[in-house]
Amino acid sequence: MAVLVYTENWDGKFKKATYELLSYANEIAKNTGNETVAITVGNVSDEELKKLGQYGAVKVLVNKEEKFAKFTAQAYSTLLADAAKAQSANFVIFANSYSGRALAPRVSVKLDASLAPGAIQLPTSYEPFVIKKKAYSGKAFVDYELTGDVKVLTLNQNSFKIVEDTKKIVIEEYTTDVADNEFVAKVVDVQKETGKLSVTDAEILVSGGRGLKGPENWGMLEEMAEILGAGICCSRPVSDLDWRPHSEHVGQTGKVVAPNLYIAIGVSGAIQHLAGVNSSKVMVVINNDPEAPFFEAADYGIVGDAFEVVPKLNEALKNFKAS
Repeated sequence: MAVLVYTENWDGKFKKATYELLSYANEIAKNTGNETVAITVGNVSDEELKKLGQYGAVKVLVNKEEKFAKFTAQAYSTLLADAAKAQSANFVIFANSYSGRALAPRVSVKLDASLAPGAIQLPTSYEPFVIKKKAYSGKAFVDYELTGDVKVLTLNQNSFKIVEDTKKIVIEEYTTDVADNEFVAKVVDVQKETGKLSVTDAEILVSGGRGLKGPENWGMLEEMAEILGAGICCSRPVSDLDWRPHSEHVGQTGKVVAPNLYIAIGVSGAIQHLAGVNSSKVMVVINNDPEAPFFEAADYGIVGDAFEVVPKLNEALKNFKAS
């Protein structure tokens, strides 16, 4: 029996989120008497694949077929479900990312499995199997019991620490028959931003809202992001007004993020925005309105004019880094 983990890679490289996910899956494997098996898709070097063994994987299945070069949820879910059956997996675990949220429900249907999206910690019980997750946009928690023989989970980012558990890992190429009609989505073009940290990958995010009054005032946020090695994001009104690109919009209707540090500047903290960022480990808000809802959710707050506070904060950060 196995715990199968979909270890997504980015241009042949694994990131911190992959090792968090694998560490989490490995703890479940140890507590249920299973082995941890990873699976990935793409042209990944053996050197990179062997890194998965540092976090408990005893085997990694890799598919390098050209037809899987572009992500297609239908085809990928068939590949992963077939791999789960081949490995006799009774757990299949994904990151709660865009791809994970697209794949997990499809895989659970193909395996006739129970599904728990958005787990935030290890199971609170194994018999019965109970997972804790957030509810009501993060304002409550719910214990979610899974009764199926096979269980499919997605794990929220930053919900589990990276734990090394080095194992000797076996690398196997894995293929399965996937019908041509599974590749129903045709990818015509892929455009990637370069020289810019993705909001979903960044461990620190600097976010701006309508309180910045216009796109011309984003320079001080960009300066802060450069000092901190952070990504830039924004609230929905800002992207709707075309002050910033829609790729930077975070929140319930945008990208859901979970950085180690989230700095909100001029963001009031509407419930839709907080629902997409409240998994951040530490949240800091700068706003001139002491009644702004964000202050109730934030770990630290500064009541003040962003146009006075942020330049002084940037100067202090520079001096701190230089010391």
